[in-house]
Amino acid sequence: MTEPYDLITMGRIGVDLYPLQTGVPLAQVETFGKFLGGSATNVAVAAARLGRRGAVISRTGRDPFGDYIHQALRDFGVDDRWVSAVDAYPTPVTFCEIFPPDDFPLYFYRRPKAPDLVIRPEELDQEAIAAARIFWITGTGLCEEPSRSATLAALEARAKAGTTVFDLDWRPMFWGGEGGASGDGGAKGAAAMAAARPYYEAALRHATVAVGNVDEAEVATGLREPKACAQALLDQGVELAVIKQGPKGVLAVHRDGRSAEVPPTPVEVVNGLGAGDAFGGALCHGLLAGWELEPMMRYANAAGALVAGRLACSSAMPTADEVDAFLASR
Repeated sequence: MTEPYDLITMGRIGVDLYPLQTGVPLAQVETFGKFLGGSATNVAVAAARLGRRGAVISRTGRDPFGDYIHQALRDFGVDDRWVSAVDAYPTPVTFCEIFPPDDFPLYFYRRPKAPDLVIRPEELDQEAIAAARIFWITGTGLCEEPSRSATLAALEARAKAGTTVFDLDWRPMFWGGEGGASGDGGAKGAAAMAAARPYYEAALRHATVAVGNVDEAEVATGLREPKACAQALLDQGVELAVIKQGPKGVLAVHRDGRSAEVPPTPVEVVNGLGAGDAFGGALCHGLLAGWELEPMMRYANAAGALVAGRLACSSAMPTADEVDAFLASR
């Protein structure tokens, strides 16, 4: 095997078709930009922009959008060897509406099923997963089979080696909540959360880091108060809990008693989508560098703020020089 990767992410991949006009309903948008998308994919791109060697485990359709994804990953310096094609399903596309500063509705086209939910346990390179310095999985990967079994199998193969991050990544429509699942749809709200929680708990037993906002932490813990959420995540087995609190900043609590609560980095928001993925890539960068909690959270906040001030997601991910300059200007 080649030298271990700094980061391997596993999960959602697709094409983002974002409007080039802001403050306009989707029905009235006339022009769109095409971008590489998917949360786990964006995290790998964000880390690559910061100089880290990464790869993605996912699947596309066997179609021109799938071809585009492979080219975009290579252009960003992300290894695409574990992104394979599924004949039965098209590559997903995602549209959004852009109403700054805080309204960015997403419209996922992932039916009848997204190829990234057809990752199978027997296809995994378990040796590479176990060897990676950081392995990153998401809540979406747990929502349907065979991706659910593959995600849990990857975590078991990982056996808490190095750093294993669980991005809580709550998308209720993928669990039969509001908006329907990728299959038949189903219950809303609390019922969808209740369906997801056992799988979140199973994944947390294998993770060393959990990261998510308060809504996402509630799925895993049943709680909403940030410090209580962090403690509940630690009680479920992780070593570091990171709770994103929007305008209140970010809270990080380590099992060893260290903690940091960092205010948000002000920025004029253009498109808030992708900021969390930039935060995730920068978090991985800081974990790999062995930074203390407070500077790591400040750096991740800054990376997220930079992307929030830009239109796209993947192509908006900042370089290390850009993050350093942004922090120096504050």
